[in-house]
Amino acid sequence: MKRTFTSAFASLIIAGCSFASLSAQAQVFGPVSNLRPYDKAGINVFEDPKQDSVDFEGIRVKLGAGFTQSFQALKHSNNAGNLYKITPGLNTANANLFLDVQLADGIRLNLTSYLSSRHHNETWVKGGYIQFDKLPFKGDIWEDIMEYTTIKVGHMEINYGDQHFRRSDGGHTFYNPFAENYILDAFSTEIGGEVLVRKNGLFGMVGVSNGMIKGNIDELVPTAVDDNTHKSPSFYLKAGIDKQVKPEFRVRASASFYTNNSSGGQTLYGGDRTGSNYFMVMEKPGGTYSANAFSGRFNPGFSKKVDALQVNGFIKARGLELFGTLESAQGRSKNETEIRDVSQYAVDAVYRFGSSENLFVGARYNTVSATLANVPATLTTEAIVYNNDVKISRMAFGGGWFMTKNILLKGEYVNQEYKDFPTADYRDGGRFKGFVVQAAVGF
Repeated sequence: MKRTFTSAFASLIIAGCSFASLSAQAQVFGPVSNLRPYDKAGINVFEDPKQDSVDFEGIRVKLGAGFTQSFQALKHSNNAGNLYKITPGLNTANANLFLDVQLADGIRLNLTSYLSSRHHNETWVKGGYIQFDKLPFKGDIWEDIMEYTTIKVGHMEINYGDQHFRRSDGGHTFYNPFAENYILDAFSTEIGGEVLVRKNGLFGMVGVSNGMIKGNIDELVPTAVDDNTHKSPSFYLKAGIDKQVKPEFRVRASASFYTNNSSGGQTLYGGDRTGSNYFMVMEKPGGTYSANAFSGRFNPGFSKKVDALQVNGFIKARGLELFGTLESAQGRSKNETEIRDVSQYAVDAVYRFGSSENLFVGARYNTVSATLANVPATLTTEAIVYNNDVKISRMAFGGGWFMTKNILLKGEYVNQEYKDFPTADYRDGGRFKGFVVQAAVGF
């Protein structure tokens, strides 16, 4: 932790010195345009707002951060009994640093760093991008196009599905009414670009990326079952409707598709580089927090090829929120010949109340069905019976209190079960349950 906070402090000093060097222009600290707030105001905001303009009088810089400290009291078990020994206790605090810069009228730069996380304790960069809500070209045609268009380019969190807008990201946990993300966590940072068009509540987006979590110019290494040495880009699409039908009633529906035919390291379901908020549950003995960073989640391992579809629905009627996810994907690794499937269903019901909806209670049901890799089929006289289909289900109940728009205290009770895993798999008969409490700051 000493190293973490020393690095964080050094990062802030370096950032401050960098800002000071910009004195040749009218550089100030203050709000920037078209940015989803990092505090309570950012809840139920999906894509960054459009036409949220601030008069441009020179480069403007906004510093933001997210900090979360959690306490967990979870118990786990399985049929074999060989699990990591856990007791109630405080987890390592997570911290994020956000740097947003208004470079020109309608042009914003973002850089996000993880100051402390479970997967990496040292400070390092999540990613960054440049966003265009206006273009620096003269002509009415450009103004007409950009009135409805947003362009993002960089190494960034890709806009696949709506669930990633409601997940916890390292130290920034305000958008998630629960302690942890979905079992099947669709989230990845990739190098690419997106074009989003919005008009009258309708929206459509097309994106392309390198299909990997980092830059890579290496040729792929062939395997015994896959001699394809070529990498392919990822393409993803999104379309939907988001309408404020009445002041007290809003509805949103979207569908997203993501495809990559030959990746050098696809991480659509394993791209989180911070880690789970359930520490060391359902893990084997002898592991470390960093090496076992994704406890309680399921990664299907589609590292070579993947096709994924996610459909989301959101309704807010006064204080009641309903958010649902249907997801289906198929793919394989470079060491497989057969395509495997995974599917996920989830629904959140949250009720916010109080004079400013500063209190909330909620329930979440989440289930995943998947075909495991490298599990042989069972032969019978009548058919081939596959014994590698498994199911993981979770039920969570939670609540929270926004003491201010920047301070949140929340907690949940969770019960997660693993079913139909092979007897040789340590997750056979697995289950964990208990409480997690989190204190968070976001600004």
